[in-house]
Amino acid sequence: MQVNNKRLVPAGIGWKTLAILTIVTLSSFTVSKWIKTKLPDGVTVSVPEELLPMTPEDIALRFPSVRAPLGAFSNSDRLVDFSVNISATSWPDGNTELAGKFFKSSLQNLYDRLDMISEGTKVIKKKKYVYFEFESRVSGDRRQGLQDPIMKYVFIQYLVLKDKTLVFTFSCPKDMREDWQPVAHDIMKYVRVK
Repeated sequence: MQVNNKRLVPAGIGWKTLAILTIVTLSSFTVSKWIKTKLPDGVTVSVPEELLPMTPEDIALRFPSVRAPLGAFSNSDRLVDFSVNISATSWPDGNTELAGKFFKSSLQNLYDRLDMISEGTKVIKKKKYVYFEFESRVSGDRRQGLQDPIMKYVFIQYLVLKDKTLVFTFSCPKDMREDWQPVAHDIMKYVRVK
């Protein structure tokens, strides 16, 4: 019997390195199933089954507003969120370019630091959306005992209609961006509005 001495691992890569790469690859986040959900105002979203609808109590705590979101979802750890809201700002002329400048300025004022990853407009099912993808930082307030900054990955998408603006927001901790960024893109891509 003759033994084949060909290398199973490329030269320069050891078995330990290969084992670590295999574990990292197998342990990375994957979406197992997508759930299509109809929301009020003719909005339909598809979210991974890992994101569950928030309870009314959760919504009241996380969205302290007179107007509750049309839909809000979070993972079991309450770290990854996706929500659909109606903005108080309407653009009767439908000017998405002007609206986009306004939205960007508002976002920049909302955070202590904002590092833009991408921004622009895109058309989904014949509707023009304005989007911003960024990493944000809100510094802690030492007077309130919060010293660590809150750093997040955020993908926000606006649909400017004549009588309202729909706001689709995905966020997760910055250190979870690698796993959730492709999911955020897919969630936004499959938004449907009648």
